Amino acid sequence: MTRSSTTSVALVLGGALSLQFGAALAALLFPRAGALGVVTLRLCFAALVLLAVCRPRLRGHARRDWALVAAFGLTLGGMNTLFYQAIERIPLGATVTLEVLGPLVLSVAASRRALSVLWAVLALAGVVLLGRGGLTDLDGAGVAFALGAGVLWACYIVLSARVGARFPRADGLALALGVGAVVSLPSGVVSAGPALLDPVTLGLGAAVALLSSMLPYTLELLALRRLAAATFAVLMSLEPAIAALAGFLVLGQGLAPAQLLGIALVVAASAGAVRMRRVQRHGAHVGVARGGGGDGDPLPGDAARTAGRGTG
Repeated sequence: MTRSSTTSVALVLGGALSLQFGAALAALLFPRAGALGVVTLRLCFAALVLLAVCRPRLRGHARRDWALVAAFGLTLGGMNTLFYQAIERIPLGATVTLEVLGPLVLSVAASRRALSVLWAVLALAGVVLLGRGGLTDLDGAGVAFALGAGVLWACYIVLSARVGARFPRADGLALALGVGAVVSLPSGVVSAGPALLDPVTLGLGAAVALLSSMLPYTLELLALRRLAAATFAVLMSLEPAIAALAGFLVLGQGLAPAQLLGIALVVAASAGAVRMRRVQRHGAHVGVARGGGGDGDPLPGDAARTAGRGTG
């Protein structure tokens, strides 16, 4: 590995660490503002900063462009709301492991190779181990929220690719974050009330937005200038393990050996699925060059390359 590649890998891992430790900090903020209040603070701060930096052009876009931005924003708001509701109830590592099943299912479903069944079975075994037998040791509502966040993460990947193709730079993400912030504001105000105006709460909310949105996005953009897309996608698969580490160090959330093994299996399944899909797409592109067909389905990792990530 070249020095440039090593630096890029370090940037991606730094972004993942920032994202998950930001999520752990958000969990510490729940007693002050509640999960819905933290979602509102995170989205509002992230939207304000990104809109100020990008200053997206509002004219010259078709109705379909704005419809996609609205759908993207609603997905961002819903995904973060469900994610924070989940980490309020179950460990951070378990939440991210269940959430990553959404992109994993998308990747497996987009593939038409028999090997994809192996990754699906491996992920299922990991989920069973995570719950030490049918997820009975995890709060049911927390599991449902995490799985719901995973579904919206898969939708996020598809919408991010489409919005990124219609808007320059990160303009689409900035506008979508604005939509997500506006949509989340009423529930956040009702849930947290005056606590949202507390200086300490505002400061911690800004820190969550910095760690969970702005810093990871910046580091990933820098890394993706020199890092292969396949490598990036595999590195993203490590996030459940990084989340488990953040949960342990910041929140004191220990996991049993069987649960740690379950996380490892889901990480392996996710990495294998995205790697296999990359190889398949490379073969399809070769087929196009030779007069054959191909596909351009989005994958985990495509979202960050086109419009940034919104989870955590």
